[in-house]
Amino acid sequence: MEKSRVLIIGGTGHIGKHIVAASVRLGHPTSILIREFAPSDPVKVQLLNSWGTSGASLLKGDLFDHKSLVKAIKCADVVISAVGPRQVAEQTRIIAAIKEAGNVKRFVPSEFGSDVDRLHTVDPAASLYAVKAKLRRLIEAEGIPHTFVSCNSFAETYLPSIGDVTAIGAGPPASKITVLGDGDAKAVFVVEDDIATYTMRAVDDARTLNKILYMRPPANVVSHNELISMWEKKAGRTLQKVHVPEEEILKWIKGADCSHEAAFPLNILLSLALSIFVRGDQANFDIDPAVGVEATQLYPDVIYTTVDEYLGHLP
Repeated sequence: MEKSRVLIIGGTGHIGKHIVAASVRLGHPTSILIREFAPSDPVKVQLLNSWGTSGASLLKGDLFDHKSLVKAIKCADVVISAVGPRQVAEQTRIIAAIKEAGNVKRFVPSEFGSDVDRLHTVDPAASLYAVKAKLRRLIEAEGIPHTFVSCNSFAETYLPSIGDVTAIGAGPPASKITVLGDGDAKAVFVVEDDIATYTMRAVDDARTLNKILYMRPPANVVSHNELISMWEKKAGRTLQKVHVPEEEILKWIKGADCSHEAAFPLNILLSLALSIFVRGDQANFDIDPAVGVEATQLYPDVIYTTVDEYLGHLP
């Protein structure tokens, strides 16, 4: 079957670059919308050069330039948005451009997290996910063919600190680890390369049309306590668990640094973690086949990276 032409918006972002790589690897004619061909960031320069070498096309355009957006979309069958949290609300511009272009067979908006309709938390994450839910309703109301991707937790965000959201980016703990709540709620961790592969397998699949694509690799549905135990066995040492009750977490969220320099400020991470690690929103429900499908069941031939394997590569 001929592969769909794919346009990726936000391709230089955290998940976007993985989606670009998977799209090219799986044989899709792939285009990436970029604001400038010669960015000042050397990492982005290297990324753009690698895409050119791999055969992907770079299309100059901007989320805020309707004419360039429509022009780029007219060159694609599938539009995938991987914009970051600051631009999630601006995806109404993509929806308007898709409606005008009139040729898109599938739109994948930027969700790539917990199911936006099943998140139970507080601000600021609650407001961010409310915007994503509102966008779902708009896409549905406009009759745009779509797939919503609920990949749950990025492994590269949470696993290096062994699930300690107060130490994101710090690496595995030496002796103590912060556990939100009792640590028994099940969470789901998926490696970014696997998220991208499952997403790209879904874009031409009739079974995922107008459905939520959930990612729940069976070996990667684990509680924080189980995750810590797995790491302790690999590291050969026992960590002291410092449990934080929900009331204290809520105080932390209100007092957390909300600097917008980071992609995810600490207050957003903490409010997301409340949903994931305390309230268990990622795995505490059965998938309704009327609205959703599960990626590992659809594509059993994809060999995903397990949590255990990922931990084995940590220092």
